[in-house]
Order: sequence, then structure tokens, then C-alpha cells
Amino acid sequence: MSDPHRIETVAQLRERMGSATAATAAKIQDHLDEFSRDFIARSPFVVLSSADAEGRQDVSPKGDAEGFVAVADDRTLLIPDRKGNKLLMGLENILKNPQVGLIFLIPGCEETLRVNGRAEITADPEVLSSLAARGQDALVAIRVTSEEVFFHCAKAFRRSSLWKPETWTPHRVSFGEIFASRIARAGDREVIDGVDAAIEQDYRENL
Repeated sequence: MSDPHRIETVAQLRERMGSATAATAAKIQDHLDEFSRDFIARSPFVVLSSADAEGRQDVSPKGDAEGFVAVADDRTLLIPDRKGNKLLMGLENILKNPQVGLIFLIPGCEETLRVNGRAEITADPEVLSSLAARGQDALVAIRVTSEEVFFHCAKAFRRSSLWKPETWTPHRVSFGEIFASRIARAGDREVIDGVDAAIEQDYRENL
């Protein structure tokens, strides 16, 4: 069914949403200044957005000790990639389409840092060694050359109360329940508990 209210042009979008002020637009830089470098040095978590050659999107979380993403110079970031599920969606996307977007977070901080740019993958032993954690080198590193760098305001975090523990509802994803339901064994505790136990063991042994 066609949506009669669908917005199809930039003009329609701007008429409804308005335009950024000159001051807001001016905050976008192409390089990493002292403020963005400091933020990255404090951040233990970044989200990487990528797309393949056809524009299909993927978003991948990356996390480690604060400052795990290295700033090589005022235009270059190095993101370690470690053991994971081996789907490699984001990494394969980078090989087909180098444009990526990053959002850096610091727990308890309501502002975020956004970096857009071009990425490539390196297996340079010196780079991988410099990004080592828990006695293990990175498997590969994502080198990002910045094109747009800017801080994002706190409105999303204030609306969501994301950093307010008193608003949290505890939740845990059971991969065992998901797997059991997909093999027609929903509710089978042997399958559920076995998968969840294997996941926990992997968390302990393969970070």
C-alpha cells in the first residue's frame, strides 16, 4: 500500500524538519582534534556502520578496554578486530565499499562522537601487535581515514534515560532458547542449557 504521506524529496524533508544553523554545521571537521582524541582515548565501545556494494547495511559493535581504538594521526584511526562469530559482515563490506560510520560512546556520558570516513583492512604485524589485548594480537585492524568528525548532543540519551540505572529493566538474551526454537525443540532444557553454557564458556575463554 502506498503511503500518501511519504517524503520523497530533500525539499519536503527540510520543510518539515528545518535546516541546521551555521554554528551546528560548523562543528563538522575532517580531522581529529584534541577533544575528539581525548574522547576516543576514554571510550571502551564503538559502533561501526558499513554497507556492501549494493548498499545493504550492517552495524557492528566493537568493545574493549577504554582507548582500545588507536589514533595514529589527526586523520587516522586503528580499530582492532578480535575473535568473533566469523560472519565477517562488516569486514567483507569494507572490501566492497570503504565508506563507514562510527559512533563512540563513554559510559555515563550523554554526548557521543561521530566519525565518518573511508576504511581499509590491514594485517600489518606491527599494527596488530600494537593493538594487543589480554596477551593476544588483533587478528586484523580496520584503518579509518576520517572525512567528517563531530560531537553529537545528549538529546537521544536524555530521552531514552540510557545511563539511568533506576530505569533499566534487566534482560538477557538466551541463544539456547533461540536455537532450540529454530530446530523445533522449543522449551527443551537440555538443548537450551547446553547452548547457553557453551556461550558462557566461549565468553570466558575467547575474548
